[in-house]
Amino acid sequence: MRLKRTNLILGSFMVIWALVLYFAFLTHLTNTNENNGNVDKQIMMLEQGISEQFKINNDMIHDARRFLERKKTQGDAVAGKQKDFQDFKLPILVFACNRVSVSKCLDRLIQYRPDPDKFPIIVSQDCNHEETTETIKRYGSQVSLIQQPDQSDIQVPPKEKKFKGYFKIARHYGWALNQMFFNFNFSTVIVVEDDLEVAPDFFEYFLGTYHILMRDASLWCISAWNDNGKEGLVNEDRPELLYRTDFFPGLGWMLTKSLWLELYTKWPRAYWDDWIRDPMQRKGRACIRPELSRTRTFGKTGVSNGMFYEKHLKYIKLNEKFVPFTKMNLSSLTKDAYDKDFIRDVYQSVIVSYQELKDGKIAHDGPVRIIYRTKEEYKLITKKLGLMDDFKSGVPRTAYKGIVTFHYNGRMVHLAPNLNWKGYDITWS
Repeated sequence: MRLKRTNLILGSFMVIWALVLYFAFLTHLTNTNENNGNVDKQIMMLEQGISEQFKINNDMIHDARRFLERKKTQGDAVAGKQKDFQDFKLPILVFACNRVSVSKCLDRLIQYRPDPDKFPIIVSQDCNHEETTETIKRYGSQVSLIQQPDQSDIQVPPKEKKFKGYFKIARHYGWALNQMFFNFNFSTVIVVEDDLEVAPDFFEYFLGTYHILMRDASLWCISAWNDNGKEGLVNEDRPELLYRTDFFPGLGWMLTKSLWLELYTKWPRAYWDDWIRDPMQRKGRACIRPELSRTRTFGKTGVSNGMFYEKHLKYIKLNEKFVPFTKMNLSSLTKDAYDKDFIRDVYQSVIVSYQELKDGKIAHDGPVRIIYRTKEEYKLITKKLGLMDDFKSGVPRTAYKGIVTFHYNGRMVHLAPNLNWKGYDITWS
């Protein structure tokens, strides 16, 4: 319709212009009868002018058509993207085994889920534990249940018999993720375990960060978890704060099909989370993690026998305030923008000692920095501060560029190596 209207306007313009030239020609002839010898020359000049004007007008029509066709194509593309996003699904894959307390996890997921169609919940159960199966089935159509069919015994090295549970977990993860990406053909999956409770803005958090994960190749996961997110080590007034981290956090995380295509053919027989943190798998990529965790574990018992639970995990602060991440500009988390600002801010901050921080003897406001130079120095400082002090493939928990950022008595603190830091040392693990 707009194209026809444009053609009509431009065509009318051509006719009017031709008439103006014609009448101008007649007037000119009337006033110059005494110069009849020049009439033929003037007629030729006018004919040439009219011809050139028609060419210009035709070019204008051609350009207008191209512009409108291009706008229509762009409009169709935008409409297509909008429709694709409307049809887009972001499934939650819940791993379950023999905990009937999976109901606590499912209750919160269903309570906070804004749209069942956009966020389908698929529970993948291992172990053939009937009571847990019945618990899951009671949710009816609110969730879908798939069951890991291979319940055969797993042969493990004699020295690792007590760790057989880790082999079963890795087998289950591999099977379930294959189902999600290859059978159900989802493009992205959020992984949750049956002992996790989620925050009110859990779905908003992942939906808001989804676009960053898709467009920034330096990212390979979005995690809901802050390993150092204990009360007293986070700023509860800043639930919108997000960070990049070189440490794979897990415990509520989102991955893409493209990453699974990279990993599934070499998926390990056991200890999948340690394996995924290996430099050969990470390849220098980072995850996004929050200041305040969007998940919290209530599973004291399991294959890890409650490792870290009493000392750290049960103190993790779960976010309680809804943050509208989908309405926020999160482009500052992309690698180029983040690295420049983060490194500058960290190494421009004032250097203090642990004792000065503990005693509150810091004269100025704003972030501060504590320097560590060796593994031993790092572990000593983190134990004093109540941070997790272990390493995986040489990477401290929550670290980015070797820097661990946390809050202490309301102040942002960077536990950082020297500016000439050369990278992670795998021997520190």
